[in-house]
Amino acid sequence: MGLLAWLIIGGLAGWIAGNIMRGGGFGILGNIGVGVVGGVIGGFLFSLLGLQAGGFIGSLVTAIVGAVVLLWVISKVRQA
Repeated sequence: MGLLAWLIIGGLAGWIAGNIMRGGGFGILGNIGVGVVGGVIGGFLFSLLGLQAGGFIGSLVTAIVGAVVLLWVISKVRQA
């Protein structure tokens, strides 16, 4: 279930982050990619802050936070 959970959480997190940052998703593969990379970034940021989130909801929140940060950085790089 590990891979399936990553794909589900990644897809949801990417879609939610896309709606937060620009008003729309990126398609199923784009959402999964943004969400999975966001999960890694979110996990890193949470560990820097000494936070830990467990379970499905905690992983989803971590991935959303990371995906929003990822999309924000990408938008700033595109502006430059």
